Parts: sequence; structure tokens; C-alpha cells
Amino acid sequence: MNALITGATSEIGMAISEALARKNINIIIHYNSKEKEALNLKKSLEEKYNIKCLCIKADFKSEDEINNLIETSYKEFDNIDILINNAALDLPKLFREKTKKDFEDILNVNLIAPFLLSKQIGEKMYLNKKGKIINIASTNGIDTYFPMCLDYDASKAGLISLTHNLALQFKPYVNVNAVAPGTIATKDLEEEYQEEEKTKIFKERLGTPLDVANLVEFLVSEEADYINNQVIRVDGGMY
Repeated sequence: MNALITGATSEIGMAISEALARKNINIIIHYNSKEKEALNLKKSLEEKYNIKCLCIKADFKSEDEINNLIETSYKEFDNIDILINNAALDLPKLFREKTKKDFEDILNVNLIAPFLLSKQIGEKMYLNKKGKIINIASTNGIDTYFPMCLDYDASKAGLISLTHNLALQFKPYVNVNAVAPGTIATKDLEEEYQEEEKTKIFKERLGTPLDVANLVEFLVSEEADYINNQVIRVDGGMY
């Protein structure tokens, strides 16, 4: 089996890559700017799990580069069995400082790119009568209101809507689900913010990239074949 993971060099992307590689799935590692991290991930996964990996650079603000990513992937692999739309852009700014370009860039990366990838790859999955698409959304797209992130939040709400429409479009052969993480502890989160967020979570801890990857690993498995058109929160019971 072969999986394309976008934004694979992010902390969540790397955790998902590792989880799927453990299942003997070949990984197409998409990245934009982190070439060194992509190559290191490729080397690590190939050595640990004896799978095949392919690194492809693409700026998701460019439709031509998205098309090249798809074409290159199919040149190296006969099929893409799993598509993980994980790549995301966030530009937190005060509301009055946000620009049209900021909004467009976020929508291009977080919503339009998943549409373009899912359209082409999902149609091939449909013809093959098998495939899984998982969109990494966010609780920000469900019930979080924070004007500094309104463009990011809008993109994730759109990704959730896209999930439902793709599930309908590609039924009955392609499972399309969304995973909606809450606050995930990553290296760029300030400690003060992390402590504040913990008070909003029943589990009294932030999520980890592995928490997200574990759910994705299950959703791509045969055991999850009857789970479709769902948005599953991974937030520790956030309120």
C-alpha cells in the first residue's frame, strides 16, 4: 500500500508517517521548505521499516506544483491508496492586521490544495474501488472563536465541509473522514499558553502528535472500513 502525506515534515506529519510506515505502507513525503527534515525522515523510515519513501517538494499556493506532486507520485507508485491532507498554514495576527493575501494563502494551502489533491487522487481511488482520504482538520473549525485565527478557523471549517461532500462524491468505495485535533503540544507553543489550555481539557494535558497519529493509523486500517463521513475530535475532552 502507498500513502501520500502532505506536510509530512510537521510534528503531526512525522508522527503519522511513522505510524503508517509501521504498517508496512510506503510513504510519499510531501514538504515545502523543510528539505533536510524530509530527507532525514525518508532515511529513517526506510531503514527502520524496510519500506519505500519518496520526497516531493510542492508549494500548495501553486496549482502547477500540486499537479507535479500528483504526477510524480503516480510515476513512482502505481496507486495511491491513502491520502492524508495534513499540510496547513497558520498566520496568527491581530484582526486589524490581517490582509486579503493572508486569507488567500491560508485558504490555498488548507482548503483548496486538499480539494485539488482529493479530486484527482479520489477519482483514481474510485475507479480502483478502494481508498481512504483523511483530512486533518481542527476543533478550531467546529466551535472555537478567536479573531487572530479567523482565517485558519474558516479554512478548517471548510475542510470539514469538504470531507462530507467528498464522502458523498466517492461513495461507496472511498472512505473520507476528518480528524479534528484540539490543542497539540508542539515545540512552537509557549509554556504559558500550554498551561492555560490544560485548564480547558478534561484529561488535564495537551494532546501529542502521537495521539493524532494513533487515530489516523486506525482509520486507514481494515478494522475501520465501516467508518465513513465522520469528523472525529482528538482533544482530550475540551470545553
